[in-house]
Amino acid sequence: MEIAKDLEDDLVEISPNAAPPVCKIMDYKKFVYEQKKREKAMKAKATKVTIKEIRFGPNTDDHDYEFKKKHGEKFLKDGAKLKAYVFFKGRSIIYKDKGEILLLRLAQDLEDYGKVEQMPKLEGKRMTMFIAPKKK
Repeated sequence: MEIAKDLEDDLVEISPNAAPPVCKIMDYKKFVYEQKKREKAMKAKATKVTIKEIRFGPNTDDHDYEFKKKHGEKFLKDGAKLKAYVFFKGRSIIYKDKGEILLLRLAQDLEDYGKVEQMPKLEGKRMTMFIAPKKK
């Protein structure tokens, strides 16, 4: 502590659990600043996952399906996750099997661009499926 006072710096405890505890003489405010700067840089390097959604109805026509499939292809090529779901309105819930077939068909058509992360699952009035992009 005397050496730190002579140098007009702070005595910082690096490893308190070691025997004997490890200390270092440095400018503490500068140390904290550098640490925050490092954390910020690490956060900036982390990739942010975007999720794009595509909505289908249980009786979606072929042309509409192809149109939405092309959008799904584009999203996966751009590196975004794809959340495809079939929304059942009113009594259309009786076509659960049609919705599942539609989502599985989409998964099969997009298997070159991404892989299925979660198989079709019914949650209330929605049947959802997630597709993650393939690594380049």
